[in-house]
Amino acid sequence: MSTGIIGVGISGLRAAQIGLLTTEHNITNVGTPGYSRQRIIQSTNPPVATGAGFIGQGTIVTQIERLYSQSLVNQVNAAQANVGELDTYYTQIKQIDNILADANSGLSPAMQDFFRGVQAVAASPNLLAARQSMISSAEALVARFRSLESRLNELYQGVGAEIQTTVGTINSFAEQIAELNQRIVLAQAGNNQQPNDLLDQRDQLVAELNKLVEVKARVDSDGSYSVFYGNGQQLVVGATVSRLVVQASYADISRLAVGVQAAGSVQELPENLITGGSLAGLLKFRSETLDRTANDIGRIAATLTLTFNAQHGLGQDLLGQVVGEGSFAADFFSVSQPQALANSLNTGNAVIGASFNAATAASAGGFYTNLTNSDYRLSYDGANYTMTRLSDNQTWTNASLAGLSTAVTSSEGFSFSLTSGAMAAGDSFTVQPTRFAARNLSVNASISADPRLIAAGMPLRTASNATNTGSAQISAGSSQVGFTNTSIPVGGVTIGFTAGGPPAPYTGTIDFPAGFPASGTISVTAGGVTTSYPAGSSIPYNPLTGATFDAAGLRFEISGVPNNGDSFSLARNSAGVSDSRNALALGKLQTQGSVSGGIANYQDAYARLVSDVGNKTREIQVTGDAQTALLKQSQSARDSLSGVNLDEEAANLLRYQQAYQASAKMIDIGSKLFDVILSIRS
Repeated sequence: MSTGIIGVGISGLRAAQIGLLTTEHNITNVGTPGYSRQRIIQSTNPPVATGAGFIGQGTIVTQIERLYSQSLVNQVNAAQANVGELDTYYTQIKQIDNILADANSGLSPAMQDFFRGVQAVAASPNLLAARQSMISSAEALVARFRSLESRLNELYQGVGAEIQTTVGTINSFAEQIAELNQRIVLAQAGNNQQPNDLLDQRDQLVAELNKLVEVKARVDSDGSYSVFYGNGQQLVVGATVSRLVVQASYADISRLAVGVQAAGSVQELPENLITGGSLAGLLKFRSETLDRTANDIGRIAATLTLTFNAQHGLGQDLLGQVVGEGSFAADFFSVSQPQALANSLNTGNAVIGASFNAATAASAGGFYTNLTNSDYRLSYDGANYTMTRLSDNQTWTNASLAGLSTAVTSSEGFSFSLTSGAMAAGDSFTVQPTRFAARNLSVNASISADPRLIAAGMPLRTASNATNTGSAQISAGSSQVGFTNTSIPVGGVTIGFTAGGPPAPYTGTIDFPAGFPASGTISVTAGGVTTSYPAGSSIPYNPLTGATFDAAGLRFEISGVPNNGDSFSLARNSAGVSDSRNALALGKLQTQGSVSGGIANYQDAYARLVSDVGNKTREIQVTGDAQTALLKQSQSARDSLSGVNLDEEAANLLRYQQAYQASAKMIDIGSKLFDVILSIRS
């Protein structure tokens, strides 16, 4: 009987001792990240059957249970992945937002200063000081463009470095999970009980991994985890790790991409397969915001260069030179041309060259380009060439590379051609028209050295004959696309009027001399209708509508009522040192539509970029705050089940202490009873 008493007491003593140890373990790990509260599960020992019934034999601790919910942990991990992505995205995009909107580093102030310099030349074209001021403001604008491009390039390098660091940490966590998988499998095989602390450590590693990349963990039959990312790509299966690697992208060797090591080679992962966590935040920031910003800055730089150069090349400098003469500098700015990057997996030996199209003259005056802020992919399937605009997947297809270039040229603002070699089936090129346009933006060195080379004047001078008796007038005229140094013959051109007869006002013909223009036709616009005539024609004229004439790159208007025999002259603008007509046209480019096919001016395009980046920054911030709140709620729900409550554990200490003391008292009583029996026997 005494043995039974002692045995029951010992079982209670053991249970209380395990309870105390478990409670102490909880208390000491109250601050351990990922720790799940533990408790003991007790059950009764099998009773002994007697004639009086079953006599209990005490208690046994069947399990030390971990308070854990997989669904709550999954909620925390999912929220953590979203927070990790958005926090990283916000940290990066905030840098661009600060750069673009800063009055000291932004583009708008420098752009305004430059056009103030242009306006100063328009006001005083004969003053070298005004011309030098324009050059100084142009160089300041160039420096601002290049500074922005340099800062964006630093962000590219920084993102690349962070991608490498993040992928290295992901691999480290994956290897630690694989190692814990092995230890957990061995521990469970020994006594068929869960190693709670190892399970917590593994779950904590998965939680930390979700900060870097969103993963899903599946418990296998042996107790190990299989960890997957993306749409089911394996990262950890048992003790095996599929390591991620960072290498130069096949499509663009200047860009780091994430791949997976497989069968001795690296398979590059599409960026959309990597979701959640800081790695996805870095990749999305680079593709959604950094690329777009770099392309937009480059587009503005390229458009400014192409449109300003187009207008500048139509002018006349202070030395009286025009395009094709002496040291005349048609281009005020120079800019980096588009680049076409061969995919490193190409099997052909083709080299593709790309270049900007000349700016298009707008009907209302000025110039514009059709350049976009997108990159493009040129591919060949063995029969057809395809150009894909990557921003919206718009495609152009042609069996001829030259034909494809013609189709793209008309709408995208750049052209391309085969420089050498040939494309093989499956080959592709990444075409970046504007990505690095601002990198080598510069002011023409000849103009910087000699301000007189700024083409502020127009090469055309018009006049009405002093003996004219009618009221007709000829406009000052301007040079247009197609003007050359031979557009105006030596000695000028005289245009006469032959009246058609009464009644007044007289209709008649504007008579151009034979051989003018030397090439091309005469385009006449009157009453909203444009008609072309051969050189040397007598062209009908109605004084009620007047007419605009375009010939040999020259444009002028005649209005009013001429009399028979009246004439007008066109001549070179010799000694036109105070002429500022081209400077005025250059100044108008500031407000004319030059970007996006003529729908926005330079500063509008930049303001939209600043606005879009600002809105995206705010969107990421607000979404990040919401996800952070959701994460806190998920963690609170998890902690309410798995977290350690010190007050509760203190109560458990007292409970198990009392149980321990009571069990010890039982053993003491049993021992005394046994001693009494021994003394009676003796």
